[in-house]
Amino acid sequence: MKLNELSPVPGSTHTLKRKGRGNGSGNGKTAGRGQKGQKSRSGGGVRVGFEGGQMPLARRIPKRGFNNIFAKPLTAVNVSAFNMFEDGETVNAAKLLSTGVLSKCEYGLKILGNGQLTKKVTIEANAFSETAKQKIEAAGGKAEVV
Repeated sequence: MKLNELSPVPGSTHTLKRKGRGNGSGNGKTAGRGQKGQKSRSGGGVRVGFEGGQMPLARRIPKRGFNNIFAKPLTAVNVSAFNMFEDGETVNAAKLLSTGVLSKCEYGLKILGNGQLTKKVTIEANAFSETAKQKIEAAGGKAEVV
């Protein structure tokens, strides 16, 4: 099979209706835009969220809480992911990236306590949940904040 032999499954694609190509095409004159009005003009139409002058939904709903735009979200990993490592091994974000447990870790690592940990590993991360710390220490490992 070559690239020039590829084609879509029959019935999955439809031919487009060519607008404004004469009355014989069935889509001439107004080209499916109706008669007059803002939506019939070229470049016409209203912006996203505009509700005809009515107070838009985005402004009707009250603001709640605080959203820190400078926050650096940590990548979360559960303790069950560390069972693949050997006993006594030191695991950090770089090791998780190289083994394929994580695909990216931009700002740091937080360990969460979901699942069981059976290996005795030393884990280096930016933050630990309370249950994660308990499970790591119960398995005989260490939770080190970097």
